[in-house]
Amino acid sequence: MRDVAAQHHSEQGDCQSKWKNHLYYGDNLAVLRSKIANESVDLCYIDPPFNSKRNYFQIYNNQGSEDRAQAQAFVDTWEWGDEARNGLEWINDIAQLNNGRLTEQTVELIKGFERVLKHGSLLAYLVHMTLRIAEIHRVLKSTGSFYLHCDPTASHYLKLICDSVFVAERRGGHFRNEIIWHYLKWSVAQRQFVSNHDVIFFYTKTDSKARVFNTLFVERSPATKKRFGNARIISSHSDDGSRLPSQVSGDSDGVAMDDVWDISRVPPIKQLYPTEKPEILLERIIRASSNPGDTVLDAYCGCGTTVAVAQELGRRWIGIDITYQSISLILRRLEGKYQNNWPAIESSIFMDGVPRDIASAKALAARKDDKTRKEFEKWAVLTYSSNQARINDKKGADAGIDGTAFFLKDKGENGKAIFQVKSGGANRATVATLNSDRIREKAEFGILITMDPPSRSMRTEVSAAGTYRHPLLNREDDRIMIVTVQEILDGKRLDLPMSRQDTVKSAAAIDDQIPLF
Repeated sequence: MRDVAAQHHSEQGDCQSKWKNHLYYGDNLAVLRSKIANESVDLCYIDPPFNSKRNYFQIYNNQGSEDRAQAQAFVDTWEWGDEARNGLEWINDIAQLNNGRLTEQTVELIKGFERVLKHGSLLAYLVHMTLRIAEIHRVLKSTGSFYLHCDPTASHYLKLICDSVFVAERRGGHFRNEIIWHYLKWSVAQRQFVSNHDVIFFYTKTDSKARVFNTLFVERSPATKKRFGNARIISSHSDDGSRLPSQVSGDSDGVAMDDVWDISRVPPIKQLYPTEKPEILLERIIRASSNPGDTVLDAYCGCGTTVAVAQELGRRWIGIDITYQSISLILRRLEGKYQNNWPAIESSIFMDGVPRDIASAKALAARKDDKTRKEFEKWAVLTYSSNQARINDKKGADAGIDGTAFFLKDKGENGKAIFQVKSGGANRATVATLNSDRIREKAEFGILITMDPPSRSMRTEVSAAGTYRHPLLNREDDRIMIVTVQEILDGKRLDLPMSRQDTVKSAAAIDDQIPLF
């Protein structure tokens, strides 16, 4: 796999020489193995899905299979299945030791976990993380740094894995800090102390003298100022003692930052993603362990906080996520933040894994596993709506609705369009059912996205559904619209009268209330 990654890196030619930020849509293990070159990353931060306490408490009394109906991509549930079995088999393959991809300590550690934890959800989670941490070690430069964000339910297991990958004999890596991110949140009385922190492990790949660490500073407390005044404080140095750029040096009111960070969580009303982290948290990490122009990798980029902060701080970035909803949110976030410069910024992003032709769209539609089986619908709805629609992520039956978009009818009322996506087999009955769903949902429009061109009988059904005239505009549109995947690939986009541009507020809508103008 190393050769494949190196070859991919060299084949990008002008793209790499001019550098484009990279946004990968796909499984991060596959992307890391095949598309990220050896020693090409200066800093990697990951905030993987935490292993839930529900699974944590089943360590020694494995209670069988989880409820598959509850399984979703990046929800904190794991199960022992083919992915975990294949991963464990790969770890136990002696070839991985011989070619240096794994250390003996890592292999023996996972064998020990298997004996103690058995084949259950926690072991599946740890195998998942081991495979990816091993690849992150490979892609880091010798001067690179790695930050792993986790919670106390599995942090002790993850630290053992990181130690076996980074600090093992002949690897030369170092464990630097266990950072405690302390925050305040609403809590209720419990028969234990209130849990109000996460853990961030900080490792470096080697003890290289060129390793970057820019000491950050916090303001002195009034008592400290009174006692010591503005005495010279610690400035930023590399491991060999040479001076490195920092925010503050010389006489200052600041003191070197310690490993306990009090940072408030993002207020829920402003969240883009259920597990979104504050930008200031990522700003500290990126400022400390990289310099402008360095490459920052986030292999679980979610709503793109790492990407957004890296962009703002002048770092190159690589983001990977398995859900198109996250890819859409990242693009939407950057576009909203850099409206005036968005065309130039968008052109600087190398997109990989997003369908570009019918063949790749059909390949996406053919995915059957639980984590990606609805990705085709998400890609189709979000791409056609220019990332404006909401995806229906409700568990269980979706009642024929894959997404919803809104438009303004007048100053006091929103209109609604519902989406249905068909990867094949759409016919007249499909259109008739969509219209019935539209009426039930009190939506003005029903939009069918289909892989195949509409038949004559489908177009007849569209005509039978009638038209909608906007109360404020001299405009009339079909209540049922059909758009093909090929048209989306050719650039066709949703055009609703007085379309709302502010409806994408979160990856999963908390409720159906959309603010009015």
